[in-house]
Amino acid sequence: MKTNLMKTQKDILTKLNIYELNEMQKEATSTIGTTDNTIILSPTGTGKTLSFLLPILKMVDLSLNEVQVLILVPSRELAIQIEQVVREMGTGVKVNAVYGGRAMSKDKIELKHTPSILIGTPGRISDHFSNDRFSKDHIKALVLDEFDKSLEVGFEYEMRGIINQIPAIEKRVLTSATQEIDIPDFVELKKPVILNFLTNKSSERLTLKTVVSPSKNKEETLLTLLQHLGNKDQGIIFVNLRDSIEKLSDFLNRKGIAHSCFSGGMEQRDRERSLIKFRNGTSQILLATDLAARGIDIPEMKFIIHYELPLRVEEFTHRNGRTARVDKKGTAYILKWNNQALPEFITNIKIADISHKEQVTKRYWETLFISGGRKDKISKGDIAGLLFKKGNLNKDEVGVIELKQDCAFVAVPIKEAKKLVDTLNNVRLKNKKVRIYIV
Repeated sequence: MKTNLMKTQKDILTKLNIYELNEMQKEATSTIGTTDNTIILSPTGTGKTLSFLLPILKMVDLSLNEVQVLILVPSRELAIQIEQVVREMGTGVKVNAVYGGRAMSKDKIELKHTPSILIGTPGRISDHFSNDRFSKDHIKALVLDEFDKSLEVGFEYEMRGIINQIPAIEKRVLTSATQEIDIPDFVELKKPVILNFLTNKSSERLTLKTVVSPSKNKEETLLTLLQHLGNKDQGIIFVNLRDSIEKLSDFLNRKGIAHSCFSGGMEQRDRERSLIKFRNGTSQILLATDLAARGIDIPEMKFIIHYELPLRVEEFTHRNGRTARVDKKGTAYILKWNNQALPEFITNIKIADISHKEQVTKRYWETLFISGGRKDKISKGDIAGLLFKKGNLNKDEVGVIELKQDCAFVAVPIKEAKKLVDTLNNVRLKNKKVRIYIV
């Protein structure tokens, strides 16, 4: 017998501080709820995760201690992001994310407490399937999120093997931010309903501008552009190579420009912390490869900068998709040296005047690490209470709190950070002695 969820959709949205679904989400939730096979084509940042989670959650039987929903994603960051959203919904549904780059022993421990919803990268899920770490017989819903990206990074073999081993899929959902997508036969997506929200409306909200550097070394021109933009708004600087990140990061550090870095060459822990610091405002700039163009949870950008020109139109599109999202406006700056020819897919772009310099304000937030999380029964309220009572902070001095399974991160004013570490390190929080330090 199926046990209904404790919360209604209205309750869930209230919990997430969302007052109304957007047009795509409304149509997607309705369609997925009544259709066996659905394809959602929608730009990055339009809320596809929520659009499939809301109807899929209704399929979960809380009385059944088995994996019932499998969500395959192309990256660790997307797996973590979806897991976080499910937890924040507060439905009581057990969820876990598994992915390469973290200890297999950790997966094994968590999978002993079988989640109803399992999220993972195809390689790691394939490994768990091969070792029969949970039953596949009760998986009724399969979501292939950012499916085109999974194909692009070479997960077709693993996905084929996974899908072929699931005996009784009742509902399939496939999402993509790319228009041209070939769906292999192994997905068994028969007569799908296609919801296509990849329109030209976003291009109407996006302004493209070219910034010309007098030489091939574009660092000083980038600095001038950043001074023109100021540091009131957040943005992403895109490069093509990991080596470029290291070189450009050194330059920005020498110029005193706070930023976070994000690339496939970084350790998973460092990548995650970079995103946390960017989300909570410790960093206003994210220096990234195309890995950050899709499938990661970061706030709305007012601008992005193509420091190194994208090699393909798809990369150009996905990078630009980080700004001018949903109903917002944004600007993409294309940084080129004087005699450099632009790719054929970048045409008729006006040259930006960046002579005016905006006033730069001092960085306000710092990020603290706390060595306790959900498994220690610690809540965001507990962390805020600690900072209020023992840290003597005011309400507006406690920034974004991100709660993980075994740790937490909180933004606090820079001027208070060291004092808080000195005062609070090794205090007890929910009966656990926690380490606190600046990251």
